[in-house]
Amino acid sequence: MPFNPLMPYNDLPLLPPQAELESKDILRKAISANRALAELKGAGELIPNQSMLINSIPLQEARTSSEIENIITTNDKLFQAAAVESASDPATKEVLHYRTALKNGFDMLQERPISVNLMIDICRTLKNTEIDVRKVTGTTLSNPATGEVYYTPPEGEGIIREKLGNLETYIHQEDDLDPLIKMAVMHYQFEAIHPFHDGNGRTGRILNILFLVEKGLLKIPVLYLSRYIIQNKNEYYRLLREVTAKGAWEPWVIYMLAAIEETALWTCEKIKAIRDLLEETVILCKEKLSGSIYSRELVDLIFVQPYCKIAFLVEAGIAERKTASVYLQKLEGIGVLRSAQLGREKVYINPRLIDLLNG
Repeated sequence: MPFNPLMPYNDLPLLPPQAELESKDILRKAISANRALAELKGAGELIPNQSMLINSIPLQEARTSSEIENIITTNDKLFQAAAVESASDPATKEVLHYRTALKNGFDMLQERPISVNLMIDICRTLKNTEIDVRKVTGTTLSNPATGEVYYTPPEGEGIIREKLGNLETYIHQEDDLDPLIKMAVMHYQFEAIHPFHDGNGRTGRILNILFLVEKGLLKIPVLYLSRYIIQNKNEYYRLLREVTAKGAWEPWVIYMLAAIEETALWTCEKIKAIRDLLEETVILCKEKLSGSIYSRELVDLIFVQPYCKIAFLVEAGIAERKTASVYLQKLEGIGVLRSAQLGREKVYINPRLIDLLNG
């Protein structure tokens, strides 16, 4: 029976796909994508304090992944909200939920592998509600401009859970398939199952990163994959639909491999730029600050927290409150930081780092 976008796709084939996933073009692209990902894994080790990367790159991923769903905020709003632990607008709150979901998923991965329950936990954190697998009927995906329905995902809790269980089995199945090719397959399948009434796209993109960590291809979740997808958004959705309608797996897999390769290389350059800026800042602080004020821990902190405040120095054990204030003022005095008032909070911004992350 031909695919009908108006009918629930309960016949979504189980995995593995009955398709050629190791064509010459796919394998050629997989080699270069793996090479780029290995370079990224190595680049992450250039910065001993991994918190710098965990606090910055995933926030970019959170912002851009959310932007794909038309949830728009800025880096400044995100860092401000993280510093003062509040967000005034709904979009910024949603993006911070994404970062929390990614971090929690990464933490949980240290104790248990990817599972259906982990998928549900990620979506619950994203949506900040007790969401579960869809039980109600009537879910459709349509063109927001024309209203034309282009996909109706499977319906019925039992069917959805069966297909999620098959996906979980496939993720952990021992086979010779390149993990990056497998990631492309699992991402399509999760999006096609569309198990939740909201948050599927963002949950699926978090699962991509966690899968690469689980397979040992990344140590920390710092692949900025959504950057490529937002730049090629129409192609992303077109190729997803063509797998469903035509079984066109090869173009989809090649697209995802290209996304991994390009964003891995881009993220590598970003990490190297952060390292270079960190070392420049260390040298400047050694030259301009007295020995009683300068410490590597202090410089590290303003890279972990680009919007820094007195409490962060106190919590890190660098200085007591009064002394911490002096330290931040001295850093502002030599041009490393810039102060700003956020409500009742005074924060000290690392402007060169913010500019680097915005670039």
